[in-house]
Amino acid sequence: MSSPRFIPLYDYHEYEVEEMRTRALAVYEQMRARRTVRQFSPRPVPLEIIEQCIRAATTAPSGPNLQPWHFVVITERSLKHQIRLRAEREEREFYQRRAPKEWLAALAPLATDEHKPYLETAPFLIAIFLERYGKLPDGRQVKHYYPTESVGIATGILIAAIQHVGLVSLTHTPSPMKFLNEILKRPTNESCFLLLVVGYPAEDAVIPDITRKEFEDVCTLV
Repeated sequence: MSSPRFIPLYDYHEYEVEEMRTRALAVYEQMRARRTVRQFSPRPVPLEIIEQCIRAATTAPSGPNLQPWHFVVITERSLKHQIRLRAEREEREFYQRRAPKEWLAALAPLATDEHKPYLETAPFLIAIFLERYGKLPDGRQVKHYYPTESVGIATGILIAAIQHVGLVSLTHTPSPMKFLNEILKRPTNESCFLLLVVGYPAEDAVIPDITRKEFEDVCTLV
């Protein structure tokens, strides 16, 4: 086994405390404005913007730097149509048969149902796949450690990047999601972690009138 190689921390930049306060507030204000949107405009978005947001996501930490993610960017109309049909089929099963009453009650304030037109309307769907294990060129498998946590962090960065550039997104998790492996021809060592819908909001977009928990309820300083 070769010895670990280290290089200087060359990109770190320290700010004065007042600048840090300004930046921290700016980040909060920008993320506070982030809302999940279900009415999308078909307006096109340059592909390079989405690519750069995904590049940001791939800077996420992963254990131990095995980067167990794969992003599939879907723009083809026929593929989006297939995904909508299969997703709505699974969602009908969920809402009509599988979901317990408590879950449906929790979803009620959001007024969600099995109809998912945004899967075809939005210019981009990003299927985020989690690699349970890697594959070497000779066919051997490489175990991935903490893949769920790693892909979750990368997804959070992607959502933040999309908000930062002025687009909106929706996290969609039809269950089960194996049909996405089939439609997108992804290998068996991958499972879809989340389907992210991305684009501009429709002019008549609305959002649920909900609030977030108070800071004191979600953070303890000790």
